[in-house]
Order: sequence, then C-alpha cells, then structure tokens
Amino acid sequence: MKLVLSAFAIFGMAFCGTAAAQAPIAASPPLASSASFPAWAYPWAPDFKAAPDDGVPRHVPDSTAAFTIAQERDLFFAPDWHPDDHPVMPDVVAHGRPPEVRACGACHRVEGTGGPENASLAGLPAAYIVQQMADYKSGARKFSGPQRSPVILMTAIAKATSDTDVQAAAAYFSSLKPKPVIKVIETDTVPATQIARVFYMLAKSGGTEPIGERIVEFPNDVEQFEHRDSRSQFTAYVPKGSIAKGEALAKTGGSGTTMPCVACHGLNLKGVDAVPGIAGRSPSYLVRQIYDFQQHSRAGSAGALMAPVVEKLSHDDMIALAAYISSLTP
Repeated sequence: MKLVLSAFAIFGMAFCGTAAAQAPIAASPPLASSASFPAWAYPWAPDFKAAPDDGVPRHVPDSTAAFTIAQERDLFFAPDWHPDDHPVMPDVVAHGRPPEVRACGACHRVEGTGGPENASLAGLPAAYIVQQMADYKSGARKFSGPQRSPVILMTAIAKATSDTDVQAAAAYFSSLKPKPVIKVIETDTVPATQIARVFYMLAKSGGTEPIGERIVEFPNDVEQFEHRDSRSQFTAYVPKGSIAKGEALAKTGGSGTTMPCVACHGLNLKGVDAVPGIAGRSPSYLVRQIYDFQQHSRAGSAGALMAPVVEKLSHDDMIALAAYISSLTP
C-alpha cells in the first residue's frame, strides 16, 4: 500500500477543510470503547492534518481521466474515473446544488459503492433511499457515538435537498448493481492501523497487533480510495469463528437473541421489495447501524421494525453478524 500523505489526506480536507469553510462543524472528541459501545466502528481523528494540494493531476488504474487533489476535495464535484461503468448521473449526484447540497457521488462515489465511512447506495430500493432522506430531514434518523464530520454533513445535506433531487438520486442509485468490494478474513492478528480522520489505513510504521473484539477494515490501496475510485477494494479482518456465529444468528435468530435476518431481508440478504439488501456491505457500517438502532438513534419506520430485533445483541453478536453479512456476495 502506498502511504502518500497528500493522497490519504483528501477526505481530511473534504470533510473538515472545504466543507468546514462552508458550514462550521462542531465535532465531538473520540470516545473510548466499552462493553456495549463499539468505538472502533466510529473512527474519528478531528485533528488530522491534510497536506496542501500540489496541483499535480492524479490517476487511477484503467482510467484515462485525471483530477487534481483540489478537484477531489471539492464536494460539489464527483470524480468520474470510469464513465462507461454507469448510466448518466443526475446533476445532484455529479455536482450537488451549491451552497448546501454536496454532490452525492463525491462521498458515496459515482457508482454508489461508498466506503467504510458511509453507506453503499448501489442497488438500494428507491423508496428506501427516499424514506431515509426524509428521516434525516425530520430528525427521525440520527447517529450514535461522536458527531463525526460525515454525519453532520449528511444531516445538513438532507435538510437542504429538494424532493425532486432526492427522487432523481434515488432512481439513479437504485438502478446500479452492487459490486463485491470487500474481502472478509478471519484472524487473531492484524496489521497495525491508524485513523485518517474518518477511516482506517495501514500504519506507516508497520507492525501487527491482536484483533481483540473488533473488526479492522481498510482500503487495500489508500490512494485509489482517496481518489474516490468506485473500483476500490477493501479488506475486513474479523475475529476467528465470527462468520459461522454470525451465520447462525442471521439464519436462526440464535434461540431468541434476535430474529432471523432472512425473514425480512430475503434468503440471500439481498433485499425484498422496499427492504434493503445488506449482503456484502461494509462491516463497520453495519455495526454502526445495528448500534444506532439499538440506541434508538435511528427512528422512523425502519427503526420501529429493527429496534426489537437488535435490542438483545451484544457487542460480539454485532461483530459476528457484520462479519457474516459482509462476507456474502451483494
């Protein structure tokens, strides 16, 4: 993995540089893990410093496009490295609506693949996307843990986005086919990592450490990821035995611990009608959502359905479910 500061700092400027200049962000300090709170799933280093743009155009594999870091840090511009891979983007996805509505594709990528710091939108039911935007706007959908810059921006964007633009973005992302981008590996020992503001990357100093009770997820090529390439791939290390435990919980409910996920999300967890597919999604994102439902931070119609499903889940149960679900083909 290439560890070039100016590259992996792109999100740092996008979320707390450019964005902060337009809408000041009052961020919470990092929180420590506890028996119930999965702090590892909420990476947040608010003091992370990004290197200045050097004006040199960047490239990614198998693309003839070139963009500078300044362009990639502009949240009103979604870098489109592979335009033949997707339909024509609505304007709100490609450029947003200044001064408040950032381009959907800037953070979620033009093919809706997202990253560990946010949601993958590709293939989600359009009605589900519309409802989540309405929940953000009404305050029914909030976030647990530290108030990281992505969640603050998402709430502000939802409140400022018109119904017409929400419908256009929802139709676009729901038309895309989800991509398998995450490799889940069971292990006792993981490479040492560090936080690049809102996600993990391999530590510059190298080394290894015990995995403990957490999931360690990071982009395989941090530069490619920071250039917002939808073809970026990720590795998620999970504790040994967690995939089998998660499969049992997802399929049987674990003797009353929860309800079988397949009952609502379908046999292969790829979604049914307006119920979203969850297979192959970021395990860090999945744990955050389970915890948010458990804490009633996510209310609305989805919260009402999910709250009783997750109320008995332990920290280890969340890890196991996320490990199994993420290991599936989306």
